[in-house]
This record gives sequence, C-alpha cells and structure tokens, in this order.
Amino acid sequence: MVEMIRVDNVAKRFGEFVALEGAELRVEEGEFICLIGPSGCGKSTLLRILAGFEQPTSGYVFVGGREVAGPGPERGMVFQDYGLFPWLNVRENIGFGPAARGVPKTQIAEIVERFVTMVGLSKFADRYPHQLSGGMKQRVAIARVLANDARVVLMDEPFGALDAMTRENLQSELLDLWAKTKLTVIFVTHAIEEAILLSDRVVAMAAGPGRIVAETTIDLPRPRDVASPEFNALRRSLSEQLHPPDLTHA
Repeated sequence: MVEMIRVDNVAKRFGEFVALEGAELRVEEGEFICLIGPSGCGKSTLLRILAGFEQPTSGYVFVGGREVAGPGPERGMVFQDYGLFPWLNVRENIGFGPAARGVPKTQIAEIVERFVTMVGLSKFADRYPHQLSGGMKQRVAIARVLANDARVVLMDEPFGALDAMTRENLQSELLDLWAKTKLTVIFVTHAIEEAILLSDRVVAMAAGPGRIVAETTIDLPRPRDVASPEFNALRRSLSEQLHPPDLTHA
C-alpha cells in the first residue's frame, strides 16, 4: 500500500496551552480513519494542521510525500456548519474550486454535473443554501471538495448537527462515495458507534495535553451491523480506551 499521510512528532501550542503533543500517525492511500476523543483532545487541531490552516509548533506533516506548508486543493475540508457560500447556488458552490483554479468553463460544467448527480442533488442544483435541508447542505459541501480534485478529505464532525435519520442516510452515502472514489478520509467524531460503522481504523485521542493514545483496526465486513456481538465488543473496547476505570477509588 502507498502511504498518503505521515504525521511525525507533531505538537501545537497556543501560548502556554498545549493543544497537541507528540502526535504520530500513518495513513495509507484510500484508507478511512476516524479520530475520536473528548473535547479538547486535539482532534480538530490535528485536522486543521493536515489541511494547512494551522502550522505545527514542532514536528512535520506530509501528504502524498510532500510536506504540508499551507492549504492545497489536494486536501479538502468538510465542516459541521457546511461552509457554503450563501450567494451561490448548488452548482456554483460545487464549481467554485475548479473556477478559482482556472479550469475552462465547459470542463467545470462537466465536473459539476458529475458530482451533482453523484450526491443526488440534480433536482436541487439551482437552489441556494437557505433553500436546502441540513443533509442537502452537507452533500453540497462534500461534492464541492470532490469537485476540487481532492485526494484527501478531512471531515470535522460533519454529521454532528443533523437529526439521527439524516445522519444515518449520509453515513451510508458517504461510504458509497468513498467506495467509488477510493479517497483517503480522516473523519473526526465524538460518537464511538459512528467511528466503528465508518472506518478502517479508529485513532483514539486523550486530552491534557492532546495526544494519540491508541489505534484500533476495524476488521468487520461492510455493511456493518450495529447490533452484532462483534460490533458491540469493539464498542466496549473503544469506550474503555476513552474512559478508563478510575483505580484511585478501587
């Protein structure tokens, strides 16, 4: 397998606050990784460093063999709050990245139609963000990243603000898209069940300071049954990693 992401001893400090310390991570091309952990453990900070929005205080990050020095189209970020341009319709939002890179208009139209269809929004392509549901907005956000020719998709709790049914539907759609595109995905979530459902590997983080404490390979066949004994055994194991017993009162 080809290594897509390498994180070498990365730390991030904001003044006296240590947001991330000693982070080491390797991600293969086409792998789906979930980062889980409590608030303040550095999940989003690590994602922003990978995206190039933040620079590490120390250590190095490489994507596709190149050191990350800033944002780039090969790395796309999907946020919980969608991040769509309210003055652009669905087509225009999806085509924004290729247009900014100077892709010819005829080619942009082909790219946009491909991804509008892929995320099932052909009937809503002329609508603006305020005319869409939360689930539709998130589909547009994902399509916009894919249309920009991203090789790595960084997702910061993208389904966290959605209702349970919409979240389940988008989880299934995301896995379908991932299977079709073979993209490398790093997905931040607080939900252990979501992490097991989606990922090839779960990376657990802890706070004080933010750090990676464990990695668990999820070798369950897809589609995964959340009610199966194997799924629930993994859920218990990951829960214990994140919430170890307090032995001081034993």
